[in-house]
Amino acid sequence: MRIIIFFSVILSIVGCTSATQNSVSSNSSTQYLTVLHTNDNHGRFWHNEKGEYGMAARKTLIDSLRNEAQKQGHAVLLLSGGDINTGIPESDLQKAEPDFKGMSLIGYDAMALGNHEFDNPIDVLKQQQKWVNFPFLSANIFEKSTGEHAFDSYKIFKKNGLTIAVIGLTTTDTAKIGNPQYIGHLEFKDPVEITAKLAQKIKAQYNPDITIALTHMGHYVDAQFGINAPGDVTLARSLPAHTLDMIIGGHSQEPVCMAGKNISDENFKPGLACKPDQQNGTYIMQAHEWGKYVGKAEFKLENGKLTLLDYRLIPVNLYVDKVQTDGSTKEVLANEYIKPDPKLESFLAVYQAKGAKQIEGKIGNIDARLEGDRNKVRYQQTNLARVIIQAQMDVVGADFGLISGGGIRSSIEAGEVSYKDILKVHPFKNRITYMDWQGSDLWDYLNTVTSFPPDAGAYLQYHKLSFERKNNQLVNVMINDQPLDKNKTYRMSLNSYNASGGDGYPALTDLKGFVSTDETDAQALQDFISKNSPLKTAEFTPK
Repeated sequence: MRIIIFFSVILSIVGCTSATQNSVSSNSSTQYLTVLHTNDNHGRFWHNEKGEYGMAARKTLIDSLRNEAQKQGHAVLLLSGGDINTGIPESDLQKAEPDFKGMSLIGYDAMALGNHEFDNPIDVLKQQQKWVNFPFLSANIFEKSTGEHAFDSYKIFKKNGLTIAVIGLTTTDTAKIGNPQYIGHLEFKDPVEITAKLAQKIKAQYNPDITIALTHMGHYVDAQFGINAPGDVTLARSLPAHTLDMIIGGHSQEPVCMAGKNISDENFKPGLACKPDQQNGTYIMQAHEWGKYVGKAEFKLENGKLTLLDYRLIPVNLYVDKVQTDGSTKEVLANEYIKPDPKLESFLAVYQAKGAKQIEGKIGNIDARLEGDRNKVRYQQTNLARVIIQAQMDVVGADFGLISGGGIRSSIEAGEVSYKDILKVHPFKNRITYMDWQGSDLWDYLNTVTSFPPDAGAYLQYHKLSFERKNNQLVNVMINDQPLDKNKTYRMSLNSYNASGGDGYPALTDLKGFVSTDETDAQALQDFISKNSPLKTAEFTPK
């Protein structure tokens, strides 16, 4: 593939006609702001196998967008919707150090705390704060012991004569989906109530020209958030009109592109136009995930009125399928190639090499794909879930086992399996636990965990267990093809996250019959595939 030097194609990316590309108005009451944004990095500091995304190419793009905006007389803010942690072993094994330090070198101004910022002990998060030169924001996280804010609530920026307030917010679901061992000392309060009060306080003290909520709460079309905590649409609708000028978000990991009022643009692809959501006078934006895009919003502030002039999701070396003249499809770049910034690429390469060395080597083979994609494990039973559960059952000699779908983070492709593949599935270092249940108590537990609906991290994956639910009640429970006997004792395997109450599962850690081992979920899966290689996936196909 011919590499095209990025600066020769700036016009194709940032130079398209928009209202701000004309000369800057001489009217002193007219000011301009460009907001650049990303979210849900999840350890993708390095590009993938095809050369897509990666923080070095992102820096080249952002530097050019920032320089172009500043030449036009714009104030510029670069914001992140959070979830920098967890997703790629090379990052996870280094506590996301390359990701956070890379963000500082790119020049981020602020970041919302995401739920995955709490995947590690709190001292790791404190270390990550020391690695950066920008604030981690969340106004709705409080210390239970003191009632005080646990993190900075907001940041005031003064740029080009503009006063801009940025308020951070974190999904209240963190209390449910975060590791209870790491967040037990924190309280996650209602973001609507917190924002309403804080916005008034900021207005009285600073009288900002523009107020932004930088959130990690999710965009749910027409506020249809289901089992999830309410997200950005609910926030915008619940506040007085124009309390927030815009919401820059994350968490639901989607490109927020609308086809109409409260209708998502299902046809959006890299390189196409994107219209952000707007609710109650507030623009809502999100840039999918992994640094695949940089969101770019150009605003004009004139006589106190803020107008969105142009919005784009700019792909970072993403490929799309293009139909050829013979009717076949071929993968082509959605935009001209963005050359990675050489200094940042060299900086990150040291971490990539170090991480790769820790996970090199093959552990076994599988004869077909093990399905762990997010849009499968949160909706239906999968073969990978059953392999995972069988591996954990073997560790503790369990009769059956469970895991929440949200705890499975990646698929494993057919062929050779590496330790990296295992760590992509299991990045959290959860320990294997078991519970010896009296049958009658087990029934009550199952009545709760089998009720979690699809489209949620809590969705139950299970093995050597079957059941039905009728009229919202549990019936016909079978363990190893035998009816559950309420007078019998059964051993159930479970990871430490769900056993501690993660994803809203009943906490078991203080119950008689609960035991936690030192074996991790990753180690259990690695050993199982190694011992049973080549693994025949058909044996784990859900019936």
